[in-house]
Amino acid sequence: MNDRRCPYCQRAFRTAPNHPQQHVCSEPKCQRQRRRDYHRHKIASDPVYRQVCLDSPRKWREAHPGYWKQYRQAHPQQVAQNRQRQQRRDQKRRLVNHVNNMAFNLEHLPPDAWRLGQSILHLANNNLAPGQVVDFCPHSSFETCALASCQQHPSGIATVADL
Repeated sequence: MNDRRCPYCQRAFRTAPNHPQQHVCSEPKCQRQRRRDYHRHKIASDPVYRQVCLDSPRKWREAHPGYWKQYRQAHPQQVAQNRQRQQRRDQKRRLVNHVNNMAFNLEHLPPDAWRLGQSILHLANNNLAPGQVVDFCPHSSFETCALASCQQHPSGIATVADL
């Protein structure tokens, strides 16, 4: 009678007796998504709410002027970890910018063979640089990156066994 289907997890749920207009199930994941969607919609449609959201962090920083400096001094491991993560993000951003640049010169890159992960399967047919292959593998082992398309393309691209 009061059964509905959750728009996020697609499961049927029974509405709460004191909240008959409930549209989302009570699962924490679905509730988080509901709040996120509401927040995005509210920011897009309400300029006052959007301004309050923009001003809130600034007001907090003004009320706590030395917080981040003290936090970094008290948590050097977090600082080092954040620095490493930021360097990885910067490397990925630079790589994406290079890959998106059609005038990208591959001659100055040092590796002889790089791996492309799952996209390597179609490399032989779409290869712009036959001498070098770029590594985008999420895993560190060579076995996770199959080079099946290289078997059909005898242009000198190394297979996993050759590496």
